[in-house]
Amino acid sequence: MKFSIKHEMTGRMRVHLSQNRMTYAQADILLYFLQNDKYVTCAKVYERTGDAVISYTGERSYIIQLLQGFCYEKAEVPTGLLEHSGRELNAVYQEKLIGKVLMRYVKKIVLPYPVYTAYITLSSLKYIAKGIQSLWHRKIEVAVLDATAIGVSVLRKDFGTAGSVMFLLGIGELLEEWTHKKSVDDLARTMALNVGKVWLKSDGQEVLVSVNDISAGDEVVVHMGNVIPFDGEVSEGEAMVNQASLTGESLPIRKAEGNYVYAGTVLEEGELTILVKEVGGSSRFEKIVTMIEESEKLKSSLEGKAEHLADRLVPYTLGGTALTYLLTRNTTKALSVLMVDFSCALKLAMPISVLSAIREASLYHMTVKGGKYLEAVAEADTIVFDKTGTLTKAKPSVVEVVSFDGREPDELLRIAACMEEHFPHSMAKAVVQAAEEKGLAHEEMHSKVEYIVAHGISTTINGKRAVIGSSHFVFEDEKCTIPEGKEELFENLPVEYTHLYLAIENQLAAVICIEDPLREEAEAVITSLRKAGLSKIVMMTGDSERTAHAIAERVGVDEYYSEVLPEDKAAFVEKEKAAGRKVIMIGDGINDSPALSAADVGIAISDGAEIAREIADITISADDLYQIVTLKLISDALMKKISKNYKQIVGFNTGLIALGVAGVIQPATSALLHNTSTLVISLKSMQNLLT
Repeated sequence: MKFSIKHEMTGRMRVHLSQNRMTYAQADILLYFLQNDKYVTCAKVYERTGDAVISYTGERSYIIQLLQGFCYEKAEVPTGLLEHSGRELNAVYQEKLIGKVLMRYVKKIVLPYPVYTAYITLSSLKYIAKGIQSLWHRKIEVAVLDATAIGVSVLRKDFGTAGSVMFLLGIGELLEEWTHKKSVDDLARTMALNVGKVWLKSDGQEVLVSVNDISAGDEVVVHMGNVIPFDGEVSEGEAMVNQASLTGESLPIRKAEGNYVYAGTVLEEGELTILVKEVGGSSRFEKIVTMIEESEKLKSSLEGKAEHLADRLVPYTLGGTALTYLLTRNTTKALSVLMVDFSCALKLAMPISVLSAIREASLYHMTVKGGKYLEAVAEADTIVFDKTGTLTKAKPSVVEVVSFDGREPDELLRIAACMEEHFPHSMAKAVVQAAEEKGLAHEEMHSKVEYIVAHGISTTINGKRAVIGSSHFVFEDEKCTIPEGKEELFENLPVEYTHLYLAIENQLAAVICIEDPLREEAEAVITSLRKAGLSKIVMMTGDSERTAHAIAERVGVDEYYSEVLPEDKAAFVEKEKAAGRKVIMIGDGINDSPALSAADVGIAISDGAEIAREIADITISADDLYQIVTLKLISDALMKKISKNYKQIVGFNTGLIALGVAGVIQPATSALLHNTSTLVISLKSMQNLLT
């Protein structure tokens, strides 16, 4: 690619691309390409000017070579990125906004007065019709108030006031529509699929391949706890599928041979072989957008109260107008009350505040599925952490494989990886990663794998039953034993590691020692959350009492529970809620899903199981636990912003009414100041809450 450097300083460069015009798609491709380079810390691409601003670490020559080697046609971008990036949406609404402002003044200056008055009169009919329609349905709402204000101004031949009111109402509607569409698109995009590889059924075997290699007509196998990657028909198997991400239904639906399944839904129990019907990602995106727009998830209770309050205030405004006229017999003073209403600002500013907060959370790599969840985070007083993958690092690692049956540790690791690669758990990923690092090929050599949530995996290898999982599963449930003469080796296993037990034919074959180090920031995050107002901080884990106690002391939680099952976590959450507490649950695994669903707010780690992310109300990235603190701060700031907006709206508009009734300001001035204040408050509501 050809380009010229317009300006640069150490670690930052602004370049101009040598092409006639940059399309929205080209800008998005270049931005994605730059943002995904390990040496680029920040990048912005401006399609109108054909410029790109790049902040980077490392050598300047590397960035120049990177740009020189870039080609739009060869760059790979995720499915749906170009169609739903939001770049074109922003450009369209910016042009609409600028065009509306310019046309307003062009009409006033260019159009002759008779033509201008006719235009205003015709434009007012739309608002008057909405008001009449509202009355027809026996509702006295904001539309009635707008229609009355505009209609009375036109009848009084005060076309300037009528034009100003309609212009500012139009600007407000445009801003609300823009903010809403952008927020919904941002939310839907973060909820979109992020599946890299799938199990392709080929010649009776399961082969792990890239999603890009799948075509319509292929058969893919989806195991328990995984997201269904494509729309298709079930050709084999039976399972319970959670479709909440598309339908909003909380209960899983039974799917069997002949049933249709949809991309993005999650397989809770069982296993399915799916005949792929559609591989495109756009249908999934559109389904999510529709679900969000039709649901009440975006509504916090404060938003709902604001909307209801806004409509309830309309009769009082109309009554105040009539009363003022009866007492003063002054039409001008009465109109000063009519031109000022609280409802417009309340209905506009509140949802914009919430949607902007959701957008701001996405800047910190957090996905919030609705305003009510931010409100719940602000009100929460109890937080429950799962240990593994949450308080501990998201990527545990295998330190040692201790053999108990005479086989080589690498052979035992290969067997374990072959079993574990089918299931989404941080410990399973650690085993598979260790095998990959050692170059251990673990092709399918077992029969059907069965996964028991929070316990382990069982299968048959070369005709022999094999199990892998927790101590409770292997020794208590499966009644496996330690080989004779290996008792001392078992007793001296290193205590600082988490242990994963592999048994073959009811005999312990290996213990895989996994390092699950505590996050460096865990203790500081717990302290920060306590300072932010959370009075009860709890840790729950399936690990032993000894391990749980050590971790709990280090991070400083108020309570901890060890050797818990999924139903224990959910029961604890329900018990706390029954006691009147607002509960946040944070987890990353399949075994955390019941508790995530039961909590007032379920927060999942992005690297965790797909089912946890789908069920959760909020998803945070796995890189930094401080995001939970940031989420709490955004939620608290949002509640303060809404309260502040309410006070400003009521205070300012009450002042305008008083000045109008006193005859200090004219109706046109009241309307202008009222609508201007609404826009100012709405624009301020779009600002980031954290600076």
